[in-house]
Amino acid sequence: MKENKSTLARITFGFFSLLNTSRKIILNLVFFTVLFIFIIAINSGEEAIVIKPGSALVLNLSGDIVEQKHDIDPIDAFVSEALEQPDTAPEVLLADILNVIEHAEQNDNISMLVLDLKNMQGSGITKLSDIAHAITKFKTSGKKVIAVGEQYSQNQYYLASFADEIWLNPKGWMLLDGYGRYQLYFKSALDKLSISQHVFRVGTYKSAVEPYIRDDMSVAAKEANQLWLNDLWQQYKNDVAQQRGFESSNFDEDVDVLLTKLKAANGNIAEYALQNHWVDALKTREQISNELINMVGSDGEESFKKIVFNDYLNVIKNPFAPNMINGDKVAVIVAKGTILDGNQKPGTIGGTSTAALLRKARMNDDVKAVVLRVDSPGGSAYASEVIRQEVELLKVAGKPVVASMGTYAASGGYWISAPADKIYASPTTITGSIGIFGFFMTFENSLSKLGIHTDGVGTTDIAGFGLTRELTPGMANIVQLNIERGYRDFIELVANNRDMTTAQVDAIAQGRVWSGKKALELGLVDALGNIDNAIEAAAELAGLQNYDTLLIEKEKSPRALFLQSLFGQASVLFNEPTKEIYSENSITKIISQLALEIKQFSQLNDPQGIYSFCLACEVE
Repeated sequence: MKENKSTLARITFGFFSLLNTSRKIILNLVFFTVLFIFIIAINSGEEAIVIKPGSALVLNLSGDIVEQKHDIDPIDAFVSEALEQPDTAPEVLLADILNVIEHAEQNDNISMLVLDLKNMQGSGITKLSDIAHAITKFKTSGKKVIAVGEQYSQNQYYLASFADEIWLNPKGWMLLDGYGRYQLYFKSALDKLSISQHVFRVGTYKSAVEPYIRDDMSVAAKEANQLWLNDLWQQYKNDVAQQRGFESSNFDEDVDVLLTKLKAANGNIAEYALQNHWVDALKTREQISNELINMVGSDGEESFKKIVFNDYLNVIKNPFAPNMINGDKVAVIVAKGTILDGNQKPGTIGGTSTAALLRKARMNDDVKAVVLRVDSPGGSAYASEVIRQEVELLKVAGKPVVASMGTYAASGGYWISAPADKIYASPTTITGSIGIFGFFMTFENSLSKLGIHTDGVGTTDIAGFGLTRELTPGMANIVQLNIERGYRDFIELVANNRDMTTAQVDAIAQGRVWSGKKALELGLVDALGNIDNAIEAAAELAGLQNYDTLLIEKEKSPRALFLQSLFGQASVLFNEPTKEIYSENSITKIISQLALEIKQFSQLNDPQGIYSFCLACEVE
């Protein structure tokens, strides 16, 4: 019996030893496989991309043009690429685009620029104007710019209009429909669900909460939105008309006029575009390819000599290029996205995390001035105030701060911009929206329909306040007083920093949105210009003659950097083709819009429930 137990023990021990050894072998194999891929990928990445003399740079932008990319898990990105899943949210940095065009202008091996914009998605006209300026400067070098496409969206066409020639497929499509602001409204749906909406706001035009308390846009909101939308559209028309050499009246805003012209072109949109001087020629894919071969030469593979955007970016972008070790610097800090409390990932503004970046600039002795690049519709009032305080501390430290407004810097975006020594905006920047609101829902009526009720006792009148109980008049008054106090703080902040009285600020505030051009007239900004103008102004305020720019951004952890390098290099090794961009059908689009509208508010996390947010700032 004892011998049998001993035999069983030996077998059991041997089995688990074998299992443990197998586990170690498998883990080691996985590790060394990954390591092998990483090493080979790095080595393969060392192969230089050769730019043949006379090549065309193809600006084939894919995705939304942004000031700062959202943080994406490198493992998720690698898995998606390995499974050939379409990219649902591609992004391309505005700074990268400008850098590529500027570098190509000076590169003797680049003979022309080809705009292939079919995969370019969302972008405000402010960012488009910056790119257009770079294209215009590229043309001054004597190099030609050609836009090619099978269709042009309104954003795509804006850039295309700056080309020397625009080519469109004979079966192509393009219609310029102007700017609009349309959104979903939920009041009736919430009423049917017996959900109680509690809204507290200051500002006649503070329409961010209207989708939850109305079934349509208020007259005041329509009037205010129409004004700044008209400003943006007029700027669009003026820019395009100037480039194309026709009057802004050529824009067919009347549907009857458009129908008449379409009938004259036998219903052919492409022919209409040609007759209306939107494009210069109608060419098939084969004709475009042959024409470009005639212009720059063949690559030997039935196409023209070219280098695409991402490849050229990899050529010129050296991640290991050191900043000037010693010397004066103008720091650039990007504040992009919704303003939320706490630490947030890139692509969203965190009160704590963005304040930390500003503090880092303040503590850096080499940094003599700061440019705060704001691209935000606002968000948490508390988080905005945390960031503002750090801006003030920079000024106390003797470091001038210049705010550079991107597509929008409204509500909380203006809150963090207001204390800057100087504010630059684009003519098409959406700004202002100086107002405050509080909003939450309670579900006591919804729950009662299900037979669920809340009851109990508390030691005070305000004890037990929550989402399952009716909001008492006293508690409602407390919240409203807090909102009114927040609004006074906002207009006093603006008044103190803009040399205005609170009455003057109040008259142009009330949650109203303005274009950058109008904001300049009202005194809300100091000058019109881009980020380069802002950097120059910051250097001038600091008395700098020779300086370097320093981008201060949230640092990735060593683990994140390793994974990013590993999986990024691995994708290069496997030479995956460019992924298609996910295209939504009409039903999916509606669902996505609904989800986005709800998400706008669900992610807000102000500890006091007070928000300075401009929902109307996103245009279609």
